[in-house]
Amino acid sequence: MIFPILVLIVCCVIGMLYSGGFFRGVDFITAFSNSDASVGLMLGSAIALLITFLYYGLRKAMSFKEMMACLPEGFKAMVPAILILTFAWSLKAMTDSLGAKYFVRDLVVSGAQGMQMLLPALIFLIGCGLAFATGTSWGTFGILIPIVQSVFSMDQPLAIICISACMAGAVCGDHCSPISDTTIMASAGAQCDHVSHVSTQLPYALLCAGISFVTYILAGTLAYFGGPAILALPVGMSLMLGILFYLKRRYAKP
Repeated sequence: MIFPILVLIVCCVIGMLYSGGFFRGVDFITAFSNSDASVGLMLGSAIALLITFLYYGLRKAMSFKEMMACLPEGFKAMVPAILILTFAWSLKAMTDSLGAKYFVRDLVVSGAQGMQMLLPALIFLIGCGLAFATGTSWGTFGILIPIVQSVFSMDQPLAIICISACMAGAVCGDHCSPISDTTIMASAGAQCDHVSHVSTQLPYALLCAGISFVTYILAGTLAYFGGPAILALPVGMSLMLGILFYLKRRYAKP
């Protein structure tokens, strides 16, 4: 099984480079940044499937009839994930057409000046909510990072903290979102109920998010008054360890 997976990874990367124009003279970085992921993944998976057929056929691990019988079974197994992804993309397109990113931008910019020390924590919460609602962390980066750069100059300590809060909140919301492609593919790959997967991972993610919210308040306050914001990191680690030890003692079997 390892060889087909490695072939799939290599073929998908090559497919993305091909869609970005790497084989037409474009350099590697530009080709990868301009690639069409959907085209690259389609080409890579198709080529990897053919190589896998040849590999299993030469090893006599499966007959041609058995391999052909696996195709419809695999497609049927992926139909729920395909439907959820289709609905998720439709919801994302609808929120984009409603102008959600402009609403969030105006809301943050209008209230930024009066609550600068709390802004990292607020951006973290906004990033969590926006990524949870839209199912994309990269889209949240694209919305919030330009807002932070327009509020702060990059030589200010609060700017770096706010950008980190934006990225952390976006990843947290994307991880928790039931319409995120990564969440959908994780539940589909593990062959477990999608709603069960989302609900069982929420307590762990929300615990980390709560501790992060507290440390971003501390980091914003320290940076606002000229203190070392890095002190928020050991405080957050101590809070996490303390809560874990408390939960272990509380729920440990007698």
